[in-house]
Amino acid sequence: MNVTIRTYTPADAEACRLIWNRVVEDGVAFPQEEGLAPAEADAFFSAQTHTGVAVDDETGRILGLYILHPNNVGRCGHIANASYAVDASARGLHIGEKLVLDCLAQAPAYGFRILQFNAVVASNVHAIHLYERLGFTRLGVVPGGFRLPSGTYEDIILFYHGV
Repeated sequence: MNVTIRTYTPADAEACRLIWNRVVEDGVAFPQEEGLAPAEADAFFSAQTHTGVAVDDETGRILGLYILHPNNVGRCGHIANASYAVDASARGLHIGEKLVLDCLAQAPAYGFRILQFNAVVASNVHAIHLYERLGFTRLGVVPGGFRLPSGTYEDIILFYHGV
């Protein structure tokens, strides 16, 4: 399968919304508790500094996406944050890696010098392995920083990477 990462367009809104909402509903990676409504999706994805979309070149099917935006403002506005979502049926196909690499490549064009992740859930071992393999530095752990759907709390890990 050949996959291209391209810039989001409004025509991608529904496919991206469904992928995004599945991650939100799973409740083990994103902090959001409510998914995007159909009427909200385009505005949300368009409002990001950059939204990248992973597309199967053969079928045109969207396999995943990422959003890139400032992690902070003013004197810390050069630090970016990103979130990644891969369609459940495409997990294990290295789509996440392609999304992260594209995100690292895109970030400097928007003036970002650092990509920081504030809340990688400790049980998200695939993401942690990927980030470490791609050279992200582990900043530390926030004990009990993420509330799971069961009501229990799990540690979150902070990472950063220069871009």
